[in-house]
Amino acid sequence: MPVDDSFPTTSHSGPLLSDMMTIESSVSIFYSYARETRFSRLLEGEDSRLTILAPTNKAVMALARKPHQGPESVEEGITITEEEFERNSRDNVEKWIGAHIIPQYPIKLLPSSQFETMLMGCVVTLSAKDSGVSFEENDSSWSNVLINGNISIAKKISAGNGDLYIIDGAIYG
Repeated sequence: MPVDDSFPTTSHSGPLLSDMMTIESSVSIFYSYARETRFSRLLEGEDSRLTILAPTNKAVMALARKPHQGPESVEEGITITEEEFERNSRDNVEKWIGAHIIPQYPIKLLPSSQFETMLMGCVVTLSAKDSGVSFEENDSSWSNVLINGNISIAKKISAGNGDLYIIDGAIYG
């Protein structure tokens, strides 16, 4: 019987980052923002190799300014059009999501490691909570990590195209 070549075959190794964020309800706000950005293609890409630092819904809700608002407010008395407001909101979300994506996987953790994120100029530092802790390539060692000195990793989920770290704070914003 002849093989039908009209249907592409896939051979990825398990669920993708996008699948894991769909299932993991504790990061639904982050994923909702991420789906609206250019990064959504990477999260769905079988060939992507990413490390995602996804803030919990609680961490996003605790932000003084939400991701679409950006880190700075528009000066009082300045009027912008609705189109400018929408463009600024999209740009702010792109930056915020980009700050939470490390474009490499797996990442190696030394006693202290720095990684560039997909937001130009934004670097995250991963360090041990306790100086006496040694790190192995296992899930439990990640519970002893601080991001930028004050953000803890609550959970690690491995996917076919990277790792998803659920964190208790935001990198940017």
